[in-house]
Amino acid sequence: MPLTGIDPGPPQSAGRRSIHRAKPALAVYNSLCRNFDYITILRDPVSRYLSEWRHVQRGATWKASLHVCDGRPPTSEELPSCYTGDDWSGCPLKEFMDCPYNLANNRQVRMLSDLTLVGCYNLSVMPEKQRNKVLLESAKSNLKHMAFFGLTEFQRKTQYLFEKTFNMNFISPFTQYNTTRASSVEINEEIQKRIEGLNFLDMELYSYAKDLFLQRYQFMRQKDHQDARRKRQEQRKFLKGRFLQTHFQSQGQVQSQNPSQNQSQNPNVNANQNVTQNLIQNLTQNLTQSSSQNSIQKENRESPKQNPGQEQSDSNTSNGTNDYIGSVEKWR
Repeated sequence: MPLTGIDPGPPQSAGRRSIHRAKPALAVYNSLCRNFDYITILRDPVSRYLSEWRHVQRGATWKASLHVCDGRPPTSEELPSCYTGDDWSGCPLKEFMDCPYNLANNRQVRMLSDLTLVGCYNLSVMPEKQRNKVLLESAKSNLKHMAFFGLTEFQRKTQYLFEKTFNMNFISPFTQYNTTRASSVEINEEIQKRIEGLNFLDMELYSYAKDLFLQRYQFMRQKDHQDARRKRQEQRKFLKGRFLQTHFQSQGQVQSQNPSQNQSQNPNVNANQNVTQNLIQNLTQNLTQSSSQNSIQKENRESPKQNPGQEQSDSNTSNGTNDYIGSVEKWR
């Protein structure tokens, strides 16, 4: 479904593609259905905010971004600049936080919501509290109905969900980098709280997204386990049938070659049948034990740890999982 009023976000530095800031929704072309599906990647709001600040410090600006919403860019009164001059390079963190027009504040909610619902950048259309509520609900709804979204906090799980959603595989696994420019910034608790306050909408969106993301991951993992279990059962059934067919064919050939000895060999035939049953039972037990061990080892490596007291998600999040299931199935 199309998103209108998308904030394009800051431009990239020359010669470098940043992977640490929040990304606007990207459209993925589905050649089978001949339409587009939106995807996005979210990041922890505090880390994302600090990363953008460091990006601005190095000279990044929004001059090339038009911020077009509802067919027009914002006026200078609707979106004043936080700095004078060519850029905001060398900006201290306090100055970055003090600008009330800073687009870094709640950027992820703004980039995922329909800005036309609140009059774009015109803050006089509705009260601030109502505006924030509409933006947050719009961002959650758009995120829930996307074919896919990931979290930079979970690179491997993001790759796994992407591959399962679009039925394609990456050449190499994603690497989880926990050391970034943002992580190198040392801030005290007071600054941490202030950044969280400036991005309170992003904080709520990220909490919702993280819960929904892990639900989708668990659903897909369980589906994988069920498929693997079914394949193991089919394999055991096939091997058992093939073993019996081979055994009885060879036994029939022996009996046809010595028909006069059939009656005298009845005890041996019964013994052979008992041996056959024991072999079949041992074969299936070995297959079951081997498959179970492999499944347990794989779960220990890939499944996220469960908190003992974790509560169940609300109905909106569950609906997001159901919507996601439908979006996955249409790619099959």
